[in-house]
Amino acid sequence: MDVRRLDLLRELAERGSITAVAEATGRTPSAVSQQLKVLEREAGMPLTERSGRGVALTSAGHALARSAADVAIALERATALWDEFRNHPSGEVSLLTFPTIGATLLPAVLADLAPVAGLVVNATDLDPGLAEFADLTADFDIVLAHTMPGVLPWGGRGLKAVPLLTEPLDIGIPADHRLAGRAHVTPADLVDETWLSVPPGFPFERILHAIEQQTGHRATVRQRFSDMRIIEAFIEAGLGIAFVPRYTTGTVPDSIVLKPLRGVASARQIVALVRPDVAERLAVRTVLDVLVARASRLERAHAAA
Repeated sequence: MDVRRLDLLRELAERGSITAVAEATGRTPSAVSQQLKVLEREAGMPLTERSGRGVALTSAGHALARSAADVAIALERATALWDEFRNHPSGEVSLLTFPTIGATLLPAVLADLAPVAGLVVNATDLDPGLAEFADLTADFDIVLAHTMPGVLPWGGRGLKAVPLLTEPLDIGIPADHRLAGRAHVTPADLVDETWLSVPPGFPFERILHAIEQQTGHRATVRQRFSDMRIIEAFIEAGLGIAFVPRYTTGTVPDSIVLKPLRGVASARQIVALVRPDVAERLAVRTVLDVLVARASRLERAHAAA
């Protein structure tokens, strides 16, 4: 069987439609369908079946798609062995980051990687909901993702998750707020507060729900933003309080103070998500090693502060 056709079947298993596979691979839908029909003839059994207006994999199709992933891993492993023999982690690595970790970590990471000849990191940013991070690994070699401890929305996807940081989330309040003099705050302290939260489906929302459960009071959420700069501006203006990441927010204005939250787990886990075959590439492993090292330095610097 042709490896490229196997890869199309794997793409169909992950993306769910012929159209999506065509867009991702630079082909027309008819060309993808033709290649899958050839693969079916080679396999000697149906691999897809009609499902509504689209197609779905048969049980044989799912089994062969899993085999396609194993083939891809083996091929990348062989290429990586050759790169290691040459001691040459060259090639392009695409990386997707969410804004706060990207601003804090990536400049130093790319500076560390600059001396590696032939290694090019193409980075961009997006701030998706929890469920979308895993899907994005189909389009990017490395996806920096965050979630609440114990919540693994990408579980069962066969992805490699490389831990980077466990970051506390403090409560950001105006410097003249009634709680500004406290060493820490509790859920009971926050019952009557107005909140600036994140869009539904974003990780921080789960902590707000935990506060509601503990206090028995529904939180008043006035505005929802995914951009921390906007949230900080609203806190400064006295328009609400919000969760603020301790390590990756940058320099907080003097008009805002951060208070640790006690009584409810308030932290997020930051990981790098990678497809298992992509994780075999020496260039990708080189970038991951630097990400891990820089994240560790960031964590140690805040622990010592």
